[in-house]
Amino acid sequence: MNSFQSKLQRYTNRKFFRYGVPFLLLMVGGSFGLKQFAQLRYTFSKKGTLTPEEAQRFGLDMKKPEDVTLETEFEKIKTIDIDNWQPVRGPRPWEDETLAPVGAKPAGH
Repeated sequence: MNSFQSKLQRYTNRKFFRYGVPFLLLMVGGSFGLKQFAQLRYTFSKKGTLTPEEAQRFGLDMKKPEDVTLETEFEKIKTIDIDNWQPVRGPRPWEDETLAPVGAKPAGH
């Protein structure tokens, strides 16, 4: 038993076993670990598109693709008056849910 301890002590004092073996274990083990994480990416990226029937089952109303075109969206945007508008600040997390008027000072200041 004493000879085993002396051999073990002699090997643990060598730089290769002190630094090289842990480095090699980290490189080999890391590659197997990264393989598992990369596999998750490919497993969950193969989701297909949502069909209108499936959307209806979830309570979503999808428009037909031919109903939404660049021209129809442009016609909707043309009716918006972009010259007359007022900036409205949304509420801060510590304020009430109602919108604060422009230039309003926060509470406590």
